[in-house]
Amino acid sequence: MVRSELIKRIAAERPHLPSRDVEAAVDKIFETIVASLARGQRVEIRGFGVFEVRPRVAFTGRNPKTGIAVSIPQKSVPWFRGSIMLYDRLNLKD
Repeated sequence: MVRSELIKRIAAERPHLPSRDVEAAVDKIFETIVASLARGQRVEIRGFGVFEVRPRVAFTGRNPKTGIAVSIPQKSVPWFRGSIMLYDRLNLKD
């Protein structure tokens, strides 16, 4: 599912809400999650999962075309861990 499909599905389930309001709410949720992660904060959505930022260490990689060694700097990467409720729902355990 992509963002536009999510907005359409929520708008269909809540016909009293205009699509532009649903879109604004979805955008605000995503913006808030991204802003929290950018500040290094953990975002936990009960029953869904946890978003965190984890460091990836610097390493030496290789250019696949030339084979020359390339230094890859340390980075921060987003990380997600699903909740037990999410795993149970995916595996149809009620």
